[in-house]
Amino acid sequence: MSPNGESRLRARGLTAGYGGTEILHGIDTDIPAGRITALIGPNGCGKSTLLSCFSTLLPYRGGVLLDDRDLRSVPRRERARLLALLPQQPTAPDGLTVAQLVARGRHPHQTWWSQWSTRDEAEVGRALETTGVPDLADRTLDQLSGGQRQRVWIAMTLAQDTPTLLLDEPTTYLDLAHSIDVLSLVRRLCDEEGKTIVMVLHDLNLAVRYADHLLVMGEGRIAATGTPDEVMDADLLRNVFGLEARVVPDPVTGGPMIVPELA
Repeated sequence: MSPNGESRLRARGLTAGYGGTEILHGIDTDIPAGRITALIGPNGCGKSTLLSCFSTLLPYRGGVLLDDRDLRSVPRRERARLLALLPQQPTAPDGLTVAQLVARGRHPHQTWWSQWSTRDEAEVGRALETTGVPDLADRTLDQLSGGQRQRVWIAMTLAQDTPTLLLDEPTTYLDLAHSIDVLSLVRRLCDEEGKTIVMVLHDLNLAVRYADHLLVMGEGRIAATGTPDEVMDADLLRNVFGLEARVVPDPVTGGPMIVPELA
């Protein structure tokens, strides 16, 4: 929960899976509003499945509430104005420029009688500026580095202008420097624009440094939730991740830092 007690997203009895195999088993959890929540856990534990349920991309049993409304009762276009998802491996047509891709984020705000507007133009420009890529607007995606491409995809998500962002492994395929660059951007979006952000991360030290709230998953269930200081300890690392490690103070932030034991 956020300090003011508000939740943006809630899951109640959430059960889901693929091809007859159940992945999530009756999840109950609350995502605090205006904070960064990191979903962490070992491979195959259900992190991306939970994110897909939050975005209604995957059928589920139980309930997902967005601002106390059942997501399945919210019309699709309205839902796209409230919540934006950046999948793990987004794709775009060949030859698309950065500006054209980012402009696609404005589709939920357009209708057959109201197409491209000055507001759309302004939001695309703002998204490019916020993510630091306005000079790339005329380049095609295949001309970009991995870090640039990830910033552009985030810009498209920002252009959608939603209060809630779902990011599935936003640092995939990025080196450490570019990962920190992207996560620093995510931190600013939360701090300066009040976005509620839920992201799947694999790097535990990046998760505890950049997230306000951790949601730890194990075998399709919630193993722990809370702030990094509340959640992260050697027992959790051993029991959930099968990792023998020490949790020590981060010399930069003072928060927890994970140091694996030597084998």
